[in-house]
Amino acid sequence: MGQITLNQITKSFGDVQVIPPLDLEINEGEFVVFVGPSGCGKSTLLRLIAGLEDVSSGNITIDGRNATEVPPAKRGLAMVFQSYALYPHMSVRKNIAFPLRMAGLDKAAQKAKVEAAASVLNLTDYLERRPGQLSGGQRQRVAIGRAIVREPSAFLFDEPLSNLDAALRVNMRLEISELHQTLKTTMIYVTHDQVEAMTMADKIVVLQAGFIEQVGSPLELYHTPRNKFVAGFIGSPKMNLMEGALAAEYSAETIGIRPEHLSVSSTEGKWSAKVTVSEHLGSDTFLYVDMDGISEPVTVRASGEVGYRHGDQIYLTPDPEKIHRFDMQGLRVA
Repeated sequence: MGQITLNQITKSFGDVQVIPPLDLEINEGEFVVFVGPSGCGKSTLLRLIAGLEDVSSGNITIDGRNATEVPPAKRGLAMVFQSYALYPHMSVRKNIAFPLRMAGLDKAAQKAKVEAAASVLNLTDYLERRPGQLSGGQRQRVAIGRAIVREPSAFLFDEPLSNLDAALRVNMRLEISELHQTLKTTMIYVTHDQVEAMTMADKIVVLQAGFIEQVGSPLELYHTPRNKFVAGFIGSPKMNLMEGALAAEYSAETIGIRPEHLSVSSTEGKWSAKVTVSEHLGSDTFLYVDMDGISEPVTVRASGEVGYRHGDQIYLTPDPEKIHRFDMQGLRVA
């Protein structure tokens, strides 16, 4: 259960088409991440799947059934929002049990399902507390627990970690990934954070202006981006993109090289550069350097032991096997 197919789906608001005709296959049990910049249509696409927005044309199939006109409550999906949407006057137990009470489930079955979900989410000791007595991460787990007890065919997450601080985001990222391994249920996750996409997904869908730019595993997108947009969006720090004479050397309109694929020397190398900023992060040092003919700073990932400072002259050599080439349309050149 949990196979979802989008066939020529479109969405328009008035005369403005925000989702052009789009096809997508989400397989049973996959963890699929929709990623892209703000306004790219990822949340709208999720809401179309959930039934919270009506499609303008096309079909949505869930487990072989045409669900295009099926109301949200009947689609067998559970959505977890950016805001936790918990009832502040109810205990954790009652918040998690709420959809079961609405479905008319008897109290014994409610209790069993709530306690099973609480065990999976490490919430057993907090069942009698109210949301105001919990941390942000715990409140998010309660919202997830409320979705789990419904036993949906797929979970839909709409930027669920946006309200958490950096440390909690990392912890919750791991917890959601572990939850997926435990439940083996299809999950669709929306984020603008490509680090979340890279670390959590089985399959990433990169969106821009409603179009799917590329679909693939995290490493497929990282190593073989199909165009400049994907190349520049996937990866942290992002890929260096260079035009002009440097690109012409490689018979391309644009070349791309990732920061870790540039070797650095103080004495010799293929390209000369000047350090503007040096960020020491312990195991790694990120150098931001200026190069003649390149309008944007070039990022270099070097050993944490390097001691380059602002103004230092250095030399860079790209790994020739790791250079990405793009044509005038921004498409990858094989």
